[in-house]
Amino acid sequence: MRQQIISYISTIKDELIDLNKYLYDSCEEAFSEQNSSKYICELLRKHKFEVTDNFLDMKTSFYGIYGSGHPKVCYVCKYNGYPEGHIYGNNLSTSMSVGAALALSSVISLIGGSVTIIGCPGDHLNGSELAMVKENIFEDMDVIMCPHSYIDTVESGDSKAAIPLKINYSCDYNSNALNNSLNPALDACLLTFNTLSILIKSSCSKCMIDNISIEAIHCLTDGKQKAEAKFSIKSCCAKYSEDLENKIRNFVNSSSSILGVQGSIELCGMPTENLLSNSTLSRLFTHNLKECGIINIDKAKENTLGLGIGTISHTTPCIYPSIGITKNKDIKFPSPEFGDETLSEYSIDAMITAINALAITGVDVIEKNDLLKEMNLELHKNIK
Repeated sequence: MRQQIISYISTIKDELIDLNKYLYDSCEEAFSEQNSSKYICELLRKHKFEVTDNFLDMKTSFYGIYGSGHPKVCYVCKYNGYPEGHIYGNNLSTSMSVGAALALSSVISLIGGSVTIIGCPGDHLNGSELAMVKENIFEDMDVIMCPHSYIDTVESGDSKAAIPLKINYSCDYNSNALNNSLNPALDACLLTFNTLSILIKSSCSKCMIDNISIEAIHCLTDGKQKAEAKFSIKSCCAKYSEDLENKIRNFVNSSSSILGVQGSIELCGMPTENLLSNSTLSRLFTHNLKECGIINIDKAKENTLGLGIGTISHTTPCIYPSIGITKNKDIKFPSPEFGDETLSEYSIDAMITAINALAITGVDVIEKNDLLKEMNLELHKNIK
């Protein structure tokens, strides 16, 4: 079976290289990936997948399936770029997922089950996968694999739970707020962050504040001074982030009248759960990756980003492995230079090797029921 998959991948290698290059060249930003999504869907249909584009009425999303019934192996791909280019290498990551789905489909008639591939527009934090979780799309999957390009090859690890928040303060120019300071709204923002620091040190030590931005605005049209602060609360699990969020909301609501300003707080994105990498699935994939030729694999690390895939991992056994795609360890990630590396011969070789391992792992999941049971037992234990 393994040799059959490897042989099949060799027949579609040029199509996958073309896909990678097309996505790199088109490089469409989050939720605007029309050409990228269309290209992927056409490729899947060419290989006899049943494809639903604009899945769940979300433009540029798609759902592809080959075969029927369970076990159902799912590959997730994200294909958005950024103004600076494919700085995260999503073009190559998507090509890995698509290649794995095509390769596994080539043996589905022999082993049963089905393979799905789900296209999730949006970036790593506020992608459409969060809306799909609410629609219980991933609960129908038996395992989910979402490979991503990186500098080094690393086992699937953990990520932070994240809650993105926005605080707005405003006051009239003639207000006596904060003893007539130059910008009372900005002072209120700074006081809030000082209070946050105290809260974290005293009662929320498992939390951190990240992605901070503060903007002061002098609005002449309505005679107000305004300040806006955006940030993310991150922690090892959602409960700690939610506890700190409630304290921040209480502070903003109770302190506004004392400070003489109008304050409000709201979400500025979708909260994400921490990533629960399934160790059973991860061990299986890591073993297959070594068998396919990538020997140097670093141990799992914690990702400080908030990831949409983290929320998925609370519904279904899931991995998010990193595939090293460059020899140059001095390259920064993310960066335009990293994006350029996705077109190198080295990265293409890494992509093909990862596709082999991802597809073979799919075969193992379908054929080895005991492994699938072990993965599900681990999931239920972790989410209690």
